[in-house]
Amino acid sequence: MRTTYRMRAGRFLGVLAAGLILLGLAAIAWAVGLPDAVVGVFLVLGGLVALAGLWILLRPPVLLKLGKEQIEVRGVKTDWTDITEVGRVETTHGEAVVLRTKHQDSSILIPVSWLPPGQDEKLATDLRDRLNSAHGYTIWDGTAGEDADRAE
Repeated sequence: MRTTYRMRAGRFLGVLAAGLILLGLAAIAWAVGLPDAVVGVFLVLGGLVALAGLWILLRPPVLLKLGKEQIEVRGVKTDWTDITEVGRVETTHGEAVVLRTKHQDSSILIPVSWLPPGQDEKLATDLRDRLNSAHGYTIWDGTAGEDADRAE
């Protein structure tokens, strides 16, 4: 099963705002009496940018995908077995989830502020469960093992 986490939509309000500003400039150009070609350019550009902004707000870009065998963060794929540790760090952009890999100097950062509100706890649970299953760990239920299951 694949789980997809998208970026917080509010990060992209500026795209819609830019489109609305261009549409406003088209209205001003029309009111001032500029040529129809100028008004048309501002209308088309403003309309396209505003539509793109609405599209991004309705369907924000994918931040990460959690697959059965791999995790994909902003297009970079890493096998679950290559991840050795998950933690939280403070960065210049706020708190982030860090995935440390077997490769030195190859940590993957997932800024928490990029996630929609409340998704960071769900992400932490998903990461823990997928890492446990990838490395063969199970949650201990408090019972003793079988007699034939001796520790080495």
